[in-house]
Amino acid sequence: MQTPDTDKLYALAPKLEAALRQSPLLQDVTSDLQVKNPQLTVDVDRDKVYALGVSPDQVANSLYSAYGTRQTSLIYTPNNEYYVIMELLPQFQNNPAELSQIYVHSSSGKLVPLDTLAKLVPSVGPLTVNHFGQLPAVTVSFNLKPGTSLGDATKFVEDQVRKIMPADVTGTFQGTAQAFQNSFIGLGLLMVAAILVIYIILGILYESFVHPITILSGLPSAGVGALLTLMIFHQELNLYSFVGIIMLIGIVKKNAIMMIDFALESERNEGKSPEESIYQGALVRFRPIMMTTAAALMGTLPRLQWASALALNRGAASA
Repeated sequence: MQTPDTDKLYALAPKLEAALRQSPLLQDVTSDLQVKNPQLTVDVDRDKVYALGVSPDQVANSLYSAYGTRQTSLIYTPNNEYYVIMELLPQFQNNPAELSQIYVHSSSGKLVPLDTLAKLVPSVGPLTVNHFGQLPAVTVSFNLKPGTSLGDATKFVEDQVRKIMPADVTGTFQGTAQAFQNSFIGLGLLMVAAILVIYIILGILYESFVHPITILSGLPSAGVGALLTLMIFHQELNLYSFVGIIMLIGIVKKNAIMMIDFALESERNEGKSPEESIYQGALVRFRPIMMTTAAALMGTLPRLQWASALALNRGAASA
């Protein structure tokens, strides 16, 4: 989650984390937000600063020189380079009372103690301000409970984000969840591209725009059957399901080619009607279709791959 408004981000991130902790799908919900770190805020009295002839930039530069990592010089040696860093010694950095030992030059040339220009206000704040890109960000991490699919988990997180986060707070997935979403987007395009390539190849093979559509006309019913099977067995549409659907496209296409190719030959050489030709094609090609389909199913099981190869050879010989 990220937004330019850090106050809003730090207020909403714990609410989202609490909502995810109550989910029956997630476990080990953590966040990189640590906003209860003790800190000291230097409250500069600008009226007093200008009255004493000091600018606010001088105060900021003095603090940076004392507690920052200001590079003042660079030492060159024959084999290396060394940066010269100016800062207070650690024993002075750890004691807030040492602020009185820091002086600022005024316009009159006098040294003004910094504690006369500013006061320390104790408070709590973030340990670090994490960024993603150029905006402040907070990352909420989670693991899945046993038996939970990543698709259900990401959908639940997206629902909670829409409920809790306003429009100006954007959220994106990272890690495994992002890879899951990217893979599904790619698989959808892969399926469309596969069907398009099949249509082009069949059009070239049959020199027709109609016959490829006839061959591919069985894909919608096959897809509905695949989705109904997943619903009956209470399985989610995951990566393995997509691989199975792509394999199903190939099997349906192969079966249709075997019947339509036979029907076209009967129609051209024997003068039969299209209805009679496709009917005879379905009868004659039924056995090789069942043999090759069974071989494909058995081929998905490692221990039956030898049987799959044997059945495929017999089916090809029968065809």
